[in-house]
Amino acid sequence: MFELTFQNVKKYMDTTLILQNISFQVYSGEKVGLVGANGSGKTTLLKLIAGILKLNLYPGSKSLGYDEGIIAIPCDATIAYLDQIPEYPEHYTVQTVLNLAFEELLGLEESLRTIEIEMKDASGIELERLLKKYGDMMNRFETLGGYDIREKFSKICVGLGFDAPYLAKPFQLLSGGEKTTVVLGKILMDRPDILLLDEPTNHLDMDAIEWLEGYLKSYEGIVIIVSHDRYFLDNTVTKIIELEDRECATFKGNDSDYLKQKEDLMMTQFADFKEQQKQIAAMEKAIKELRDWAQRSDNGKFYKRAASIQIKLDKMQKIEKPRFERPNMKFNLNAFQRSGNETIKCSGLTKAYEDKVLFKDAEMMVRYGERIALVGPNGSGKTTLVKMLLGEEQPDSGAIVFGASVKHGYLPQKIDFDDEEQTLIEAFRENLDLSEGKTREYLSKFMFYGKAPFKKVRHLSGGERIRLKLARLLFEDINVLILDEPTNHLDIESIETFEEALEAFRGTIFFISHDRYFISKISDRVIAIENCNLVSYDEGYEAYKVARERLIRAKLERENSEKKIKVVEKAVFIEKEKRLGKNPKRIELDLARAEALIHALENEKLELDQSLKDTTKDYEMLSNMYNRRQQIESELENVMIEWLDLQTMKQEM
Repeated sequence: MFELTFQNVKKYMDTTLILQNISFQVYSGEKVGLVGANGSGKTTLLKLIAGILKLNLYPGSKSLGYDEGIIAIPCDATIAYLDQIPEYPEHYTVQTVLNLAFEELLGLEESLRTIEIEMKDASGIELERLLKKYGDMMNRFETLGGYDIREKFSKICVGLGFDAPYLAKPFQLLSGGEKTTVVLGKILMDRPDILLLDEPTNHLDMDAIEWLEGYLKSYEGIVIIVSHDRYFLDNTVTKIIELEDRECATFKGNDSDYLKQKEDLMMTQFADFKEQQKQIAAMEKAIKELRDWAQRSDNGKFYKRAASIQIKLDKMQKIEKPRFERPNMKFNLNAFQRSGNETIKCSGLTKAYEDKVLFKDAEMMVRYGERIALVGPNGSGKTTLVKMLLGEEQPDSGAIVFGASVKHGYLPQKIDFDDEEQTLIEAFRENLDLSEGKTREYLSKFMFYGKAPFKKVRHLSGGERIRLKLARLLFEDINVLILDEPTNHLDIESIETFEEALEAFRGTIFFISHDRYFISKISDRVIAIENCNLVSYDEGYEAYKVARERLIRAKLERENSEKKIKVVEKAVFIEKEKRLGKNPKRIELDLARAEALIHALENEKLELDQSLKDTTKDYEMLSNMYNRRQQIESELENVMIEWLDLQTMKQEM
């Protein structure tokens, strides 16, 4: 077991203080959620752990701009940080990138094959040298888990949804989100001692998120996660480190436990604050009265007494009043004009790209005032459907009809502006007849205060871009909101404010999201893309969740059906042998049959093991071979049990 330690760390960026008094310990096996508002220093903290940022120390100096404190990480610890997307050569495919996680092991494997060939023609001293070299390499290969490469590769590819055609894609042609997911897969295959994940769920679908939750639960190293996904934090972390006002506080448990503990601490702090304020008021009153008495009686003792109380008051460690409300977006979405009852209607919708069919005769009806969450696996057609709603793409057949008086507004997943050199005010006022004063007043509702409206658009963070786009979008009189992953770049507090605003909106909301908490809170109906159709779950997210769990259970039952059949067949066989009265000849024949089958299965297993070593590029073949190997293991176990039963019968005769 090893630990990661921060002790009284203070960090500046130039002369701006980012972090101070940061102290915590994290031990191997712990999963930590790092929470705090955008700009609170979460990314800075991760970069300090990853070694991307260093402490600018000057021993003995307390000067402005010099960092302080100790960061202790074992020197042999491996660290991986999911943040920047590395640049790879143009010819690299997705599989090439993923194989980089096994670069040393694949190199060792190739060297072992080379030595095996050399040993065929070697003899004497040369053979002894090669044997020793081969033994050392094999020990290293086994220590690093060389025999588990294919299993690990297959497990993570299946979990993240990488099929054979996807693995063959050039990495450079992937979108930013796809590249992030591939790099996540590579990092998971690396299995570093310290795993740093910054918004790992942003580009995953629900199946992949739930798989990742299960994977991280059994992860042996340290995992530190920054995420706005409250369900994900609840299901993975065992400790929360909160960054607030440049300092940190540690809480045991998951996100829900943290919120409860935080509320209890704030209530206790508020009670202590009120009690101290009473004490301060009493001391200030005593000081004033003593000074008045001293002036009236010209008695120095009263002055001394007042001075003594003043010294105590100055030295008193003041308790800050807890802030139950943080600065946040303050806006109200009020639909200007109601649309018709049938807001969006899709009839006979069909859409395909080459051989991939996304929709076939799909039907959908969205009525006024509904909150619809559109869900489905990555690549199932969610974004394509939104593009068809916006008129950016056309269906191959079928029709999309908007109801009477519909005026929609769209918040895309990737926020771009025409001129990145414009200030916020200029970008917002473009094509609007609005004064600078009115613009600044409106932008303040979206947390753009003071000099912020004069910042250039290119300097905005992801969260700030969404706030600016929302400000412009909601300035217009819309009655239908179409949102594509709206929570991806917002911190949790901003998401909660956004949720409150959406709940106050009187119009219709149609949104794509993988944030299960957000879906559960906002949507009253879920539409899922299933088998090229649009399936409605009228009772909301919980009904959809139950249906998904039922499908998963059915799939597992199908996969286990063969095993169950074999168990039944074995039981029937044993019962049949009993009824036959343990016929000696029959038992000898069955023993011979079982032994022949065991021999055949073991030979097939050896051949598969060799093929798994030799095959490195064909994922589909690897997956099939791995699945067959597991099937052989199961069959061997059943036949061995049968053979033992037959041996027992033979001995009892």
